[in-house]
Amino acid sequence: MITPEDVSYVARLARLQLSEEEQERMTRELSAVLGYVEHMNELELDGVEPTARVVDLVNVLREDTPRPSLPLEKALENAPDEADGGFGVPAAGS
Repeated sequence: MITPEDVSYVARLARLQLSEEEQERMTRELSAVLGYVEHMNELELDGVEPTARVVDLVNVLREDTPRPSLPLEKALENAPDEADGGFGVPAAGS
């Protein structure tokens, strides 16, 4: 399991300054994570196919069909600055 010295070593590598309380908390939390991983390694997974998602979805996207969009005048009616039929923006670097 993770020791406070392990946490201190990794914190020093990451240039983190942890208080004693934070170091104790990180030691507990990292030990819990590793304990959970060890528990997962105990599972019998022979014959289980690898999967990327738990729900079998093929395509949940709608068809890409053209449809009327917002008229240009309506889109620009609240624009603070209109330029050449689009939104006017300040030049970069100005």
